[in-house]
Amino acid sequence: MSDLAPVLHDIVPVLGVLIPILGIGCGLIAIVGGVFLKPWFALREKQLATEASMVAEKAAQYAAQTERLEQRVRVLERIITDRGLALSNEIDALRIGGEAPARIEH
Repeated sequence: MSDLAPVLHDIVPVLGVLIPILGIGCGLIAIVGGVFLKPWFALREKQLATEASMVAEKAAQYAAQTERLEQRVRVLERIITDRGLALSNEIDALRIGGEAPARIEH
């Protein structure tokens, strides 16, 4: 025990100063976090919510545009399939002198 006495004698004053400094430092960190970080997190949360609503709106616009394009493609497919035979007959009628190749039946 006599070997530790000088070491403990030197550590006690250091701990006597270090412990209050650490306590005050932790308190200051908590205050700074409450004053500055809490509003920053609230602002960031609002920004993310606004961005999410904008992304959702864009997705809805793209979905509506995709639906319109799909409708147009369906109309074009119907026109092509309905008029395909009539168009083939019109082309055959325009050919000169029976040079028409063998016709593919649908």
